[in-house]
Amino acid sequence: MDLRQLSYFVAAAEERNLGRAAERLHMSQPPLTRQIKALEEEVGAQLFERAPRGMLLTQAGEALLQDARDIFGLVDQAADRARRVGSGETGRIDVGLHGSAMFGVVPQLLARFSQAHPEVEVSLHHGQTPQQVVAIRQRRVLVAFERMVPLDADLAVELVARERLLVAVSDAHPFAGRESVPVALLRDQPIVTASSRSAPAITLRLCRNAGFEPRFSGQAGDLVMATLMTGISRQLALVPQSMANLQLPGVTYVPLETGSEEAFMEVHCFYRKDEASPVLQRMLEVVREFGSQALTVR
Repeated sequence: MDLRQLSYFVAAAEERNLGRAAERLHMSQPPLTRQIKALEEEVGAQLFERAPRGMLLTQAGEALLQDARDIFGLVDQAADRARRVGSGETGRIDVGLHGSAMFGVVPQLLARFSQAHPEVEVSLHHGQTPQQVVAIRQRRVLVAFERMVPLDADLAVELVARERLLVAVSDAHPFAGRESVPVALLRDQPIVTASSRSAPAITLRLCRNAGFEPRFSGQAGDLVMATLMTGISRQLALVPQSMANLQLPGVTYVPLETGSEEAFMEVHCFYRKDEASPVLQRMLEVVREFGSQALTVR
């Protein structure tokens, strides 16, 4: 039994007349009669009773008609699902993320994606940039969001957002009660940085432009650990706006005042240049729309 035979049977069952069924199927009646007979032989049961005014379904025929309609419904559903997966309207996307962007920019972007594509399952995978690069190459992750930018030739990188800088300090620090902290006040302050390239570079540029060398007093594994350090010491850290959503014990966030000088931390996404996944293209559409609004400093 195949779908073609079932379609012949459904037409005959619905028309209750072989002539009308053959016309509906754009075929002559003899081949249709042979197909119905072959189906009855394959099923091992009579499907129709011949009557003066047409054909009546037997109980076996009624049962087969119900199942055949269910089968064609599933076929249509399968075809529709394949079409929607093929166009990125449904399916699953595995997303890598790490660091402070998890607390602000990335959740906002992913929430926008889920709102636009509610039938796509978003699965999150935490890991630092080298791990995400391996996962992307192995296609365990389709896209990753990070502040550190991989320089690998097989990966495409897109800027997602820029975030203003905050000064993270202990609740007991003199800066904790200020509305903002000018860069000049960072002179002689112990500054803990993250291991990424961007945070120390930004701090160095701002301080040198203000006429002094920063006093780096330590390096943490990432911005979250650097912020934790400020809560248990007199050290301070320059962190992006996203960190303000992470309320750590003993830590206060104060805006950094940079005057006319631009100072921000960036969030990027990266993915395989040759990745053709339709759902990734849907994600990138949202990333670019989000970025067109977020690239004014937040």
